[in-house]
Amino acid sequence: MEFRQSSKLSEVCYEIRGPVIEHANALEEAGHSVLRLNTGNPALFGFEAPEEIVQDMIRMLPQAHGYTDSRGVLSARRAVAQRYQALGLDEVSVDDVFLGNGVSELVTMAVQALLEDGDEILIPAPDFPLWTAVTTLSGGKAVHYVCDEAADWYPDLDDMASKITDQTKAVEIINPTGAVYPKEILEGILDLARRHGLMVFADEIYDQILYDDAVHHSVAALAPDLVVLTFCGLSKTYRVAGFRSGWLVITGPRQHARDYLEGLTMLASMRLCPNAPAQFAIQAALGGRQSIRELTAPGGALHEQRDRAWEKLNEIPGVSCVKPKGALYAFPRLDPKVHPIHDDEKFVLDLLLQEKIQVVQGTGFNWPRPDHFRILTLPHADDLDAAISRIGRFLSGYRQGR
Repeated sequence: MEFRQSSKLSEVCYEIRGPVIEHANALEEAGHSVLRLNTGNPALFGFEAPEEIVQDMIRMLPQAHGYTDSRGVLSARRAVAQRYQALGLDEVSVDDVFLGNGVSELVTMAVQALLEDGDEILIPAPDFPLWTAVTTLSGGKAVHYVCDEAADWYPDLDDMASKITDQTKAVEIINPTGAVYPKEILEGILDLARRHGLMVFADEIYDQILYDDAVHHSVAALAPDLVVLTFCGLSKTYRVAGFRSGWLVITGPRQHARDYLEGLTMLASMRLCPNAPAQFAIQAALGGRQSIRELTAPGGALHEQRDRAWEKLNEIPGVSCVKPKGALYAFPRLDPKVHPIHDDEKFVLDLLLQEKIQVVQGTGFNWPRPDHFRILTLPHADDLDAAISRIGRFLSGYRQGR
């Protein structure tokens, strides 16, 4: 008997770690050095965890042998609650906080608890592909609203409004391009949610990775009258992606979501609990010195790397890139008149095989055209300089046949 994958996976992709990674692994096994610019993994590029986080985990290991509360340890949940109270969300309590094995697990739980078959979630294009994949696996439909590259990758509110139907249950806010939405854009999205009775999913994992004069606005703080689920964690800001330590905070009128929250609590119980040792990193992280600010300020490593990547990408003929205002990525465009690429996965694979550089094709983020790719800005500025020069050299002689 042949065992085949579930048909539920037929519309699911996760190209950040998709098929191209198998070719990258094979190249490394053959002795080649591959520059991995596909996944935001700070530790891979020398960004170490703050020492106090590591020490707190070590000290608490003797107390982390057993299951914790299904929502997470009290001290960590209290630290998270206090973080959001400081943003003006005074009513947030420890009971509104769920800890998880990274934000990814919490996203999965939150979507599964909400959707019936055929329900829709508004998700941006480009997206973070987990949201689309989980929506599909939960029996729902991801409806992608357009983010406008010519407007700093801000959402097109008219396009978003046109895609709301009777089946729309929620709107998700994230942008993998490095955009940071201004207050008025967020208020426009929230007004749509308010008028159509939508739940709001706010993925704010990059809320402290900001450059220049960019300001992060808490979605929950802007809409205390809406049911908002805010997702965040330690992976990026605190450089401990491998700890898998994230949180979910529920705000807004709980009476409108009482049944939903019962379902979410049941899903939290089914996994027994989050990773116990990693939970003990949260209090130290949130209460300690916020060293990310030194990295993102002018002269900091992340700031310099963002600048260098943006400048070098725009120097390549036929390539343009909006300057990222946050996060750890750039999302450059390939001018179809200069680089007529019709299969961007093939472009990414060909780049890998020739230059030993792994990036992610734009369609992997549910962008509708094969004219973009995403690149990490985590490597040292000089390494980025060299890598992007190699990408430019590759593009200068690259042609795709049909």
